[in-house]
Amino acid sequence: MALVEVKVPDIGDFKEVEVIELLVKPGDTVAVDQSLLTVESDKASMEIPSSHAGVVKELKVKLGDKVAEGSLVLVLEAAGAAVPAAAASPAAAPAQAPAPAPAASPAAAPAPAPAAAPVTAAAVVPAAAPAASAASAASAALPVPAHQPATTPAKGLPYASPSVRKFARELGVPLEEVKGSGPKGRITQDDVQAFTKAVMAGSAQTQAIAAVVAAAVAKAPGAGGGGGAGAELGLIPWPKVDFAKFGPTERKEMSRIKKISGANLLRNAVMIPAVTNFDDADITELEAFRVSTNKEHEKSGVKVTMLAFLIKACVAALKKFPEFNSSLDGDGLIYKQYWHIGFAADMPNGLVVPVIKDADQKGVLQISQEMAELAKKARDGKLGPADMSGATFTISSLGGIGGRYFTPIINAPEVAILGVCKSEMAPKWDGKQFVPRLMLPLSLTWDHRVIDGAAAARFNAFLGQILADFRRVLL
Repeated sequence: MALVEVKVPDIGDFKEVEVIELLVKPGDTVAVDQSLLTVESDKASMEIPSSHAGVVKELKVKLGDKVAEGSLVLVLEAAGAAVPAAAASPAAAPAQAPAPAPAASPAAAPAPAPAAAPVTAAAVVPAAAPAASAASAASAALPVPAHQPATTPAKGLPYASPSVRKFARELGVPLEEVKGSGPKGRITQDDVQAFTKAVMAGSAQTQAIAAVVAAAVAKAPGAGGGGGAGAELGLIPWPKVDFAKFGPTERKEMSRIKKISGANLLRNAVMIPAVTNFDDADITELEAFRVSTNKEHEKSGVKVTMLAFLIKACVAALKKFPEFNSSLDGDGLIYKQYWHIGFAADMPNGLVVPVIKDADQKGVLQISQEMAELAKKARDGKLGPADMSGATFTISSLGGIGGRYFTPIINAPEVAILGVCKSEMAPKWDGKQFVPRLMLPLSLTWDHRVIDGAAAARFNAFLGQILADFRRVLL
């Protein structure tokens, strides 16, 4: 063991910066490149990493102190084989204890690098993240160690400055998958932003996200296993609880439909940056027309539901806003020239989604008849793959149950889904007085990689106009 002084590395053009946070204390074990403290200038904040692995013996700074390049931060009791991740400066290199020969004993092996920051669903959320305060310090990075290849930093960690690491953590970007464009392969803030844009556009999928999904699908309860996603992904284990100690229990295996749909729902929820718009549609006249239509055709045995009208209305909206009828294909979009509408059907064994093919070519009565036939096949367990494939847009209706709004999960590779709940009477101002109107809650969930908020608002508004005056379908 040897005592090693850890100093402030190259921090760019800043002469003095203030210590605003201490991240370690005496007695703590630190790894190479682990953050020791946070400093802040009038422009940015950044973290100072450790150049060695070892145990903190003494802190040489305190909160509020001013430090500069070369300032002593702390004293480490380091293993003889510890190799600095980056020298404080070229002049300081000779002062360091010489590294032992490559034949050092296994006991002197360096401490493992800290686990990568966990990747979560937020990694693909497209909502504008707050600009990192460290963005303006992206150029403040550590020099490349002479003993290390330019593109492979010590301990296999990505080569980037503390400020860029912080920026990447705030965006949920796995730096090990980002290709650096800076000097000697250094990862810059622009590289992190470009990587994020590529993922959001669907042209790149991070291995970490794919691993999280694969592990979660394989190991999550109801997907064939009982464990968590694994410590190797930075996720805490799935809780193990002995429920019987709290009271009587009974275990029942999930149905095959729930196991299959659960895995798909998990993948879609994690991989799609979904946003939901909520609105209400006035269906007072449409409901009156539906009731009168059923009276006229009660002898035929066909019962027209509001969902059949919704399918026709959605087709009209999809034609006006074709991006809602598309699918991602790398850097491009596949715009489908057919309109197959899926409708979620709640069956005793789980949720299924039969599909009305070529809904644009069928009337409301024919759609109602096909829906009844598909629902019967679902109840009898006779739905085939062809009955549930090819949808370009899905409607999930809770109208027969209740509720107000909800956030349905998009059915990939579709880019949007419409949720509807039970309609109810509400007072609406007609310009002179409040009048009772039958209002239908709409919940439109959409993929932010393809659709933006303005388009979603227009889609919902147009759909509401059609439902308020169904004659618009003919226009």
